[in-house]
Amino acid sequence: MSVWQRPLKKLLLVTEQTTHRFRFSSLKGFVSLVLVGAFLSVVLAACTGGNGNNSATENPTASPVAARKPNVELTLVSFAVTKAAHEAIIPKFVEKWKQEQNQTVTFRQSYGGSGSQTRAVIDGLEADIVHLALALDTQKIEKAGLIQPGWEKEVPNNGIVSKSVGAIITRPGNPKGIKSWADLAKGDVRVITADPKTSGIARWNFLALWNSVIKTGGDEAKATEFVTQVYRNVPILTKDAREATDAFAKQGQGDALINYENEVILAQQKGEKLDYVIPDVNISIDNPIAVVDRNVDKHGNREVAEAFVNFLYTPEAQEEFIKLGFRPADEKLAQTKEVADKFPKVQTLGTVQDFGGWTSIDQKFFADGGVFDQIQSKNRR
Repeated sequence: MSVWQRPLKKLLLVTEQTTHRFRFSSLKGFVSLVLVGAFLSVVLAACTGGNGNNSATENPTASPVAARKPNVELTLVSFAVTKAAHEAIIPKFVEKWKQEQNQTVTFRQSYGGSGSQTRAVIDGLEADIVHLALALDTQKIEKAGLIQPGWEKEVPNNGIVSKSVGAIITRPGNPKGIKSWADLAKGDVRVITADPKTSGIARWNFLALWNSVIKTGGDEAKATEFVTQVYRNVPILTKDAREATDAFAKQGQGDALINYENEVILAQQKGEKLDYVIPDVNISIDNPIAVVDRNVDKHGNREVAEAFVNFLYTPEAQEEFIKLGFRPADEKLAQTKEVADKFPKVQTLGTVQDFGGWTSIDQKFFADGGVFDQIQSKNRR
């Protein structure tokens, strides 16, 4: 007998004894009996779950989702360069969910710089799902109490759902002869990149530059000297990757643009002719996804939010990421000929773990007074 059955059996016995004492000939007795019955019904519901799940348990094919409201809304907050991928994937999920659960899902979507999006969520933007440029941003939302610890263990690949590497886009014909990160430090090269204080991709850009020195045998002093020179060649730091692309492509600023490889591929698919380089020494740009626990519990849409996150790891969704230039998070897909032919091989690939993880990286490089601020201070002199 289960724990709740013991007090329930006792309650039934007491109730049976009590009802024998009531006389149905009196109105008072009848009302009392009705009240006892109502109370017993509440107790029974509480003891057996009281949430409508019994039918689903007895009938495994019954859907608790379909039994609820016919429409549900999700708010997806993501970094700017994922917009095209999500716009291709979301309709596939909506159709699948409708077929399986008979429930219509609508999405509210917000795209911008990862750092700016992170602050917006912390400040009250009620995202149900966040797909951000770096795990550091997701960790900030966790520290604000919106995401429960261990989010990265609830889905495959430690929460990483999309990947890329750093690319250098040049002017047509590559007139400056740029072939590697080292060429960005030349005195006659102007470099366009976003601001690491507001953009996740800009932090990856910074790490790609730093990593290129460390992975080729240089020490931190040489890395600092090199990165300082590159940022001396940056005429403007944009808010996010999209603005950096616009400054380079539409406004004609700079000789080279540092960006995600997937942005280059997407631009080519739209008909733009771009010359670009994928340096042999590079950084693995890993983008995590997470359910915002406090908000989904508030909105009552956890089930569909978690289903969407898991859908992003399916081959069907990953193939959409691949089509739009992201390297797959699925290692099986990464080893296929299609992927190998699409993406240039990187000889030396650094990772966040090589530098102690995002908490250490943020404190060392991007916190107030960190390496980036020191570099900017030198360059303003």
